[in-house]
Amino acid sequence: MTAQNSDPNALLVATYLAYLSGQRRQSVNTLTSYAHDLDRLLAAADGQAFDRLDALAIRRQIAILHAKGLSGRSLARMLSAWRGFYKWLQWEGKAKQNPCLDIRAPKSARRLPDALSVEESGGLMADAGHEDDDERLALRDCAMFELFYSSGLRLAELASLNLDALDGILAEGEVRVTGKRSKTRIVPVGGKAREALDAWVQVRASLAAPDEAALFVSRRGTRISMRMIQKRLDLRALKNGFSTHVHPHMLRHSFASHMLQSSGDLRAVQEMLGHNSIASTQVYTHLDFQHLSAVYDKAHPRARRRDSGKQE
Repeated sequence: MTAQNSDPNALLVATYLAYLSGQRRQSVNTLTSYAHDLDRLLAAADGQAFDRLDALAIRRQIAILHAKGLSGRSLARMLSAWRGFYKWLQWEGKAKQNPCLDIRAPKSARRLPDALSVEESGGLMADAGHEDDDERLALRDCAMFELFYSSGLRLAELASLNLDALDGILAEGEVRVTGKRSKTRIVPVGGKAREALDAWVQVRASLAAPDEAALFVSRRGTRISMRMIQKRLDLRALKNGFSTHVHPHMLRHSFASHMLQSSGDLRAVQEMLGHNSIASTQVYTHLDFQHLSAVYDKAHPRARRRDSGKQE
């Protein structure tokens, strides 16, 4: 979205985005998302001052976008952006009310995250080194993906790690990461990941540019991009015979699912994932119903009695 001097509404939106960037320190990705959502509000206003829009106009716009195929989740995110914008307009004396306050997006079915089985995860980590002729890149990829799966990191968290993170990983078996909203958390790192990282750090210096702080670097010696991590994981999956697309977040989903299957400790997994709400973590309890059924059949007294009855 580009603000035009002749459009007061666009100028207000541009000023708000500048406020989010300068005062609230929002990330580039968040700002891009807000700009996209506020473009839709500009379209809904259609030249009217934002203060002229009422709740009926907002509901009408939500209904139109829903009819065009926008999901309930997308609409909820968009409404959140609009509410924040109107709250700022009120602070600035540009609006008397917030017409989005009592409006909720239509509900849509919650899509379960894609996750690999334990066997598939092991297959993805196996046979490292076949993606590239340069063994250093193979060792780097192995370290990245082992750490990804071992600790349930987000893609941005993995890419932003610096070399000094190794102190905690190799000495204490834990990694400190900065996630969404600049929240810091400490996550355990498994033995396989520590071994892979130790192997990578032995060759990293021969690839990294002088004074490069990043833990994981590209062929050019600079910090590896998130896009390149995605491409390398996709290539690894293809080389190892996966028929479906494997994306980085799938490793995070797999970590969460497998941790819950083994421990059943929802709160601990919530902490490791860095979720604000436990509701975000609870979705993983539905990923492997067959596993839960097997546990039930093995442990529940009525289930055992049922099996006994069959044998009689």
